[in-house]
Amino acid sequence: MTVTAVLLAGGKGSRMGGGPEKPLRLLAGRPLLSHVIARLVPQVEAMVLNANGDPARFAGFGLAMVPDGIPDQPGPLAGILSGMRWAAARGATDVLSVPTDTPFLPHDLLARLAAARLAAGVPIACAESGGAVHPVVGLWPVDLADRLEADILAGQRRVRAWAAMFGVASAVFEAGAPDPFFNINHQEDLVEAERILVK
Repeated sequence: MTVTAVLLAGGKGSRMGGGPEKPLRLLAGRPLLSHVIARLVPQVEAMVLNANGDPARFAGFGLAMVPDGIPDQPGPLAGILSGMRWAAARGATDVLSVPTDTPFLPHDLLARLAAARLAAGVPIACAESGGAVHPVVGLWPVDLADRLEADILAGQRRVRAWAAMFGVASAVFEAGAPDPFFNINHQEDLVEAERILVK
């Protein structure tokens, strides 16, 4: 298994209000995207950023950037698809998808997703914590890319529903303090993440 992480930053992030987009918001003096990268560097062979618009704003992170290959921002499935295409062209077998607003991702995320998938004998695994499934935090074989593209073009937008068609395992993580999949959607979430980091 050769895994590329696809960092999903294609959303509009409108709930944060004005100012920089979410991946560039500062947490403990560093952009949120930097926190996510640091968590994943030891776990994967490569990383690619899925984002739309001018790539210059992310130039300082040293990542390749791929936009959605399907117009009108159809959601995270399009980002996963773009990551699959990029990764497959470079010989990867799988992509690990994560949103770029989750600064506390587990250090063993990939290992536990892979183990859950293997144990269940299914092609896909997603993370779960505190009784909640996090479908965009998942491990996906790149050989599903053609089927994914066809389904998006046919109107599929729901990550969890699409994964369920093939069989999906859950890798269950303790919710902890913080929950490893704590995500930042509002300004108050950013304040809470700062509080967690300085404990």
